[in-house]
Amino acid sequence: MLSRRFLLKSAAMAACSAAAHPLMSTITFASVPGDNRLVVIVLRGAMDGLDVVQPYGDPGLRALRRSLSPGPDQGAIDLDGFYALHPALSPLLPLWQAGELGFAHAVATPYRDKRSHFDGQDVLEAGSGNDVPVDVRRGGWLNRLLQAMPGVQAETAYSVGSEQMLILSGQARALSWAPDARLALSAQAQLLLDAVYHDDPLFREAAADAAEIGLDLGSDGRSRGQTGVRLARFAADRLNGETRIAAFSLSGWDTHARQGAVLGRTLGGLAETILALKERLGPNWGRTTVLALTEFGRTARENGSAGTDHGTGGAMLMAGGAVRGGRVHADWPGLADDALYQQRDLMPTRDVRAYAGWAMRGLFGTAPGLIEDTIFPGLDLGPDPRILR
Repeated sequence: MLSRRFLLKSAAMAACSAAAHPLMSTITFASVPGDNRLVVIVLRGAMDGLDVVQPYGDPGLRALRRSLSPGPDQGAIDLDGFYALHPALSPLLPLWQAGELGFAHAVATPYRDKRSHFDGQDVLEAGSGNDVPVDVRRGGWLNRLLQAMPGVQAETAYSVGSEQMLILSGQARALSWAPDARLALSAQAQLLLDAVYHDDPLFREAAADAAEIGLDLGSDGRSRGQTGVRLARFAADRLNGETRIAAFSLSGWDTHARQGAVLGRTLGGLAETILALKERLGPNWGRTTVLALTEFGRTARENGSAGTDHGTGGAMLMAGGAVRGGRVHADWPGLADDALYQQRDLMPTRDVRAYAGWAMRGLFGTAPGLIEDTIFPGLDLGPDPRILR
């Protein structure tokens, strides 16, 4: 099996493809006391927060993007007069209106500058700061949360794929499960194929046409969004029992080219996944918090391939009946050239770990000192953003 370190040494475009490969998607569970539920979704591939939650009220956005993040006048859904929701997330609008969906913008882990998918994902899941390579002996931040909670038990679960998610690895017992993996052409694999056929117009056009079909359907002819739905339903079934914490990953967020098509599909799958959680959890949805996080954001400027490259500041999604939604949390830095990080990326103004930390505090009563010193070493929680009811 391929290790992350082996893949990291591969060609950059091949690494992008592998980082979001379906065989690297896993799902993990653990049992804890109490009635509150926490679901953490890792969005592998670096989601473009500026397109998902579009700050159309910032005049700098149009100067940076010619075709992306079009705003409410071209299909995005106005949220509050400044931010607009990508139209592919329109199925989640009822959750926003019910106060069960919110976002945090201009957020990032402490990871900076190198912009490697694998290191970025390691830092996100380890939660221990900017220590690359990550010390796997410390495990992931959800595992450290479990170690700090009394009465934790492991529930039987299963794993399919090349590795277990780092976020729940560690001393506390937690097993894993994932549905059967199927090898279909991912959006990132398509980028590699584009490079291979770049100088051959005959094969390039034929491959592009075939990929359009492959991106819409998996190898079994089903919607690719159904992978997330299956993960969500299995997770919800466990959460309706003894399980109180679940974590899984969704791939396909690397959008160097043709971002409009690729992001529309992945966001549609994310919406289906969240709605599947809500439906399957039933009354327990009211006690559930869903946090969807990605390793880093993307460049503020659109590139020459109608996409965006690896960046820094991004956005996270929070959903659930326990969430105080209907709000975008942000200390907005602005999109003027002198406000961008390294004059290319959205400037992070808050550590994304702080939102996860305050969720732990509200859901499980975890002490702030424990969060800052052990679960997220070096984190300054800062003021309570009041993301929970």
